[in-house]
Amino acid sequence: MKKLFLAASLMLLFAPVLMLAQNGFDGTWKIDVNNAQFPKKPDVYLLQNGTYECKTCVPPVKVKADGTDQTVTGHPYYDTAAIKVVNDHQVEETDKKNGKTVTTSKTTVSPGGNTLTFEYTDSSNSNAEPVTGKGEETRVAKGPAGSNAISGSWRISKFDTVSDNGVTFTYKVSGNELTMTAPTGQSYTAKLDGTNAPYKGDPGTDGVSVKMMGKNTLVETDKRGDKVISVSKMTLAPDGKTAKIVLEDKLHGTTTQATAVKQ
Repeated sequence: MKKLFLAASLMLLFAPVLMLAQNGFDGTWKIDVNNAQFPKKPDVYLLQNGTYECKTCVPPVKVKADGTDQTVTGHPYYDTAAIKVVNDHQVEETDKKNGKTVTTSKTTVSPGGNTLTFEYTDSSNSNAEPVTGKGEETRVAKGPAGSNAISGSWRISKFDTVSDNGVTFTYKVSGNELTMTAPTGQSYTAKLDGTNAPYKGDPGTDGVSVKMMGKNTLVETDKRGDKVISVSKMTLAPDGKTAKIVLEDKLHGTTTQATAVKQ
């Protein structure tokens, strides 16, 4: 009985601190892509002899590069990909799902061959306006002789722009539950004890769990079926105006770090 009383007393003592920490997450946050630390693991592409391969896609993609829709399997966001070779330094891609265009992108390699620029429009997991952006990758390794200049290994070096709807989300804590909403239509409401909950509005994510770790860190685990696909850790700064986010992409084996700013 004495132990139970002591435990109850401690819970009452720390409850206000926990609620204060949880409420610190309340509000709309925007990720600052300008200061993000992108994965060290490179992307690997090969375009040669009329065939395009994305070797680091999960699962890998291998299709004819003739500009027509080619069937791909195992990808929740698209089921066909069309690769159009503009010239030996530029490629355009159009992805579709159920016949509807969900992503368009243009990839261009610099004359020197060491910088790759990309720009895209992506509605593959948006139920509203598409996400748009552009950025750069830096060459890590060359492709084989005679292949298109996009062939080889590339590491993301920066994003010049990403539309606000792709880097903004809102948290609301109520009691022991956290609700997340995003402009692209994703949402969930989950208990803060790690209990699984439905993840809505994303073709590639259907489950989520969230858990408070200490006073100012929130850990989110996203799932597809029974498989964990990503784990993100968000830690509030002492002033509550910014938060550090570390995202582990379990499918690709990569880690990204960024700062989120409360709006």
